[in-house]
Amino acid sequence: MTKRLAMNETESYKGFELGPIRPPSEAESLLIRVTRNCPWNRCTFCPVYKDATFSRRPVEHVLRDIDTVKRCVDIIVAAKRNGDSPNRTLAQSTISDLHAEHAAYQFVAGGMKSIFLQDGNSLIIKPEDLIRILRHLTFCFPTVTRITSYGRSQTIAKISDDHLLEMADAGLNRIHIGLESGADRVLALVKKGSDKATQIQAGTKVKKAGIELSEYVMPGLGGKRYSREHALETADALNQINPDFIRLRSLALPPTAPLTQQYRSGDFEPVGEVGMAEELLLFIDALDGITSTIASDHVLNLFNEVDGVLPADKGKMMRPIEEFLRLPPYEQMLFCIGRRTHRVARLKDLRNPSVRNNVERLCEQIGATPDNMDEKIERIVQRFI
Repeated sequence: MTKRLAMNETESYKGFELGPIRPPSEAESLLIRVTRNCPWNRCTFCPVYKDATFSRRPVEHVLRDIDTVKRCVDIIVAAKRNGDSPNRTLAQSTISDLHAEHAAYQFVAGGMKSIFLQDGNSLIIKPEDLIRILRHLTFCFPTVTRITSYGRSQTIAKISDDHLLEMADAGLNRIHIGLESGADRVLALVKKGSDKATQIQAGTKVKKAGIELSEYVMPGLGGKRYSREHALETADALNQINPDFIRLRSLALPPTAPLTQQYRSGDFEPVGEVGMAEELLLFIDALDGITSTIASDHVLNLFNEVDGVLPADKGKMMRPIEEFLRLPPYEQMLFCIGRRTHRVARLKDLRNPSVRNNVERLCEQIGATPDNMDEKIERIVQRFI
């Protein structure tokens, strides 16, 4: 490990870098790669980075990325202001980094309001280095209102409160943490590398520093065996943290994820669509005494309507799940398959005759029944993973 990290400090600069992922809420953010891949890389539900080695990028390379994209942004903005072609102006400049140019175009199109630090755990670098990067970003892009990063609970728990305060002062104002579950048995099952106590410690440290906190929760992660425990323990952890955002990411089983292999060998039993709804209802009902915003902002989530601010919107978010669970199995099947194929967005869409007929025809074509719908949906969901 020491040799590899030392080599990274002397590696040659190869141009502006982009990592493979970012949160959906960072779709319009400028992506600045600080680290490569994930330092833990053992979570059984995650297929990302599994064949990749983690490394820290040299700080000077990150600063050079920022300087290059800043030059591109300035050229694009000036060209638009003068009525010139940004493409032609960039082509006439001394910049020859297409990745930086593309990032700059995206950033300008999004309004230049937010920046996301990649990859899976950028907070693992030395606090002094991260603060230096943050200050350079705010110097180069003074109009930015949000700088965010993923962070592992294990990493954040080891950062001093003073360093977190310095990061906040330097511009870091939102951290995304993959809580996934608050149940220790589930966390151990999926090799998360953290426990409930550490998750709570990390979350409360972020909040204490005045940094916005997004906690990601994965309904279904405990399978049938730990579904109830997963829902209740996760809610309990969040009740102690009170994050700004609770973002739902329903469990999927990508072909290359280790958990998928456990499922195929019979060592993991998914909860299914109805079981997922029951678990989600139990989870939301158990959230108490917090003011978090719940966001169902992912294509894999079954209920778009589960979106609101606690405590005021709690009943509103629970009602569509309760309505779904009261439906006969055939109606549940229509909604689930309609939702998974984007033919319906909400339960009420099934009351539209043309939409309903469309979903019924699809179910007939694929041979879906209430008894086999989970199997059919698993195949459909693979397209979105």
